[in-house]
Amino acid sequence: MKKNFYQFLFISSFLLLSNLYSYAQITFEVTFPEERSKTALDGRLLLFIATHNQSEPRFQVVDEVKTAQVFGLDVDGWKAKQVMKIDGKAFGYPIRSLANLPKGKYFVQALLHKYETFKRSDGHTVKLPMDRGEGQNYRTAPGNIYSEVMEVELDPATAKVVKLDLTKENPPIVPPKDTKYIKHVKIRSEKLSKFWGRDMYLGANILLPEGFDEHPEARYPLMVYHGHFPYDFGGFRETPPDPNLPTTDYSERFRIYGYNKIVQEEAYNFYKLWTSKDFPRFLIIEIQHANPYYDDSYAVNSANLGPYGDAIMYELIPHIEKQFRGIGQGWARFTYGGSTGGWEALAVQVFYPDEFNGCFAACPDPIDFRAYTVVDIYKDKNAYYQEGAFKRVPRPGKRDYLGHVYCTLEDANLKELALGTKSRSGDQWDIWQAVYSPVGADGYPKPIWDKLTGEIDRSVAEYWRENYDLGYILRRDWDKIGKKLEGKIHIYCGDMDNYYLNNAVYLVEDFLKSTKNPFYGGEVTYGDRAEHCWNGDPNLPNHITRLRYNFMYVPKILDRIQKSAPAGADLKSWRY
Repeated sequence: MKKNFYQFLFISSFLLLSNLYSYAQITFEVTFPEERSKTALDGRLLLFIATHNQSEPRFQVVDEVKTAQVFGLDVDGWKAKQVMKIDGKAFGYPIRSLANLPKGKYFVQALLHKYETFKRSDGHTVKLPMDRGEGQNYRTAPGNIYSEVMEVELDPATAKVVKLDLTKENPPIVPPKDTKYIKHVKIRSEKLSKFWGRDMYLGANILLPEGFDEHPEARYPLMVYHGHFPYDFGGFRETPPDPNLPTTDYSERFRIYGYNKIVQEEAYNFYKLWTSKDFPRFLIIEIQHANPYYDDSYAVNSANLGPYGDAIMYELIPHIEKQFRGIGQGWARFTYGGSTGGWEALAVQVFYPDEFNGCFAACPDPIDFRAYTVVDIYKDKNAYYQEGAFKRVPRPGKRDYLGHVYCTLEDANLKELALGTKSRSGDQWDIWQAVYSPVGADGYPKPIWDKLTGEIDRSVAEYWRENYDLGYILRRDWDKIGKKLEGKIHIYCGDMDNYYLNNAVYLVEDFLKSTKNPFYGGEVTYGDRAEHCWNGDPNLPNHITRLRYNFMYVPKILDRIQKSAPAGADLKSWRY
């Protein structure tokens, strides 16, 4: 018995020492030269490891199984030529430690996502990655420095030091140019600048109606197209598709060839429709509100992001309507979008019910947090697993139209944790947390759950419910706002949405159909086996409907205007 015990102790000690030894066998030593910065830098140092170089490793990190490996490390006051080490202690995704990296030949690359210091009006000082015109993307953010791609042999059991020098730098973003139909505006927001303690800006891409210059007497209804950061106004093309564009490109998402040509064809078709004789004349705007947490603010006021809702509603939109002759009244404003834009469309209609006359929310991000994708944040204890007495089952994070799971919810969150701590990954779960959460003691968003374990913080969930759970707010406040929302809410979602967003739509639909005095008077429809970005047309495939947001709701908007415009409203000047 004693002999077996000592054998066990010896083996355990050997394994422990072996693990400790292998823990530090591979080390990456990263530096940057003075020509990249003479001042010390803050940020997130990222190490990417890929099995191929068809694209640079920094572009290969995704939620799905084809992802590259990434390790992350927060750095503060990093000076030129100073060695920063990434070893087995750095947190990684999908493999958590370098010690567990399989032996093999890899392509490696390092990048510093730069942070800036913000002294906010709420008294907190935080370090965050300011958007620099790229739409909050660490891969391409201007000023981010990175290394050349290096091919190396790595074996966790063999000591090796790999040196990487961040000699390259992302260039500035060249602003898009104005055309006859597309204009661009950028304004300093007084509200946001006060909150962030520095100048902050809002922008927009504006699509002008045909005949804008020829009809100076016309005043136009406004359509606000919400969505992710738009570099330029998309989906509008004044020339036919490129005849030399190959049709051999394959879209894994839509499982078809030649999708790039389809996109150009749809954009050109929209141009022809937009300029046609009988098409109604509107202004369409896409808002640029990338911020230190994401490519988009979610268009609402937030404890962590500041008063983006009010800044957009009362600073940017009036500026655009004044400059481009908008009617400037709630009956003549409409909002629509898909995914993030779908949530925003419904949210601004609910939070500013008098300022819009209808929303068209397609595949919206979770609009009821009892179905925060596949989590009930009010009842579930753990976001990553369903838990029983003897078993725990991982919660799915993404699926296809047949229900095949691409990643778990835990996968997506651990990827974000590797890319950035304190909600600084610039990715989906972190921006939801940044928008919806109260400010934590450290000045960053208070987590809804522990990123490592998935354990849900019930106090944060309650804050979310009272302030951003649209389904709950509709139920709670219908007696106050129902009359203002009558006939305005339209929601569309595929019943096989890739991110399970239809689950929340079902819950909101149940309430809307039960409303009385007034009845909501809108619509909620589903696409059979339709995936993410289905936007309400049952007669066309997903990959086409997602390209028609800018005009598919126009008949409903015209009908709404005719039914609800106040006496004396201008219904003619824009119908030339």
